[in-house]
Amino acid sequence: MRVPNHPTQIRRMLESRLKLLVPTGPVLVASLVRLNKRCGQPTCRCHHGGPLHSAYHLTYRQAGRTRNAYVPQDLIEEVRSWIQEHRRLKTLTQEVSQLTLALIKGHVRHRRLRRGRL
Repeated sequence: MRVPNHPTQIRRMLESRLKLLVPTGPVLVASLVRLNKRCGQPTCRCHHGGPLHSAYHLTYRQAGRTRNAYVPQDLIEEVRSWIQEHRRLKTLTQEVSQLTLALIKGHVRHRRLRRGRL
């Protein structure tokens, strides 16, 4: 993202980003992982060297430890959208932080320019 030099442009960009920070749905801080594994049924083809079953698991942090949770097939697309919403909000938060920092850094310089001093 290119940060402009003028405070008015910075404020305008900052306000537009702040309006977008409203979540559009649930937010999930996790990673979705596809695993291939055996089902445990002794009569299943995966148990005798055939193709393995695919399953989806969430990987997330809780109390400083990495945890996993199984995701049912019918929830996969919904969970993906929740994770994508978190990524969108995270990116916007970083942009807001950059713009706010640019506003702070440019404050004194712009104030001097307005008074006619450099």
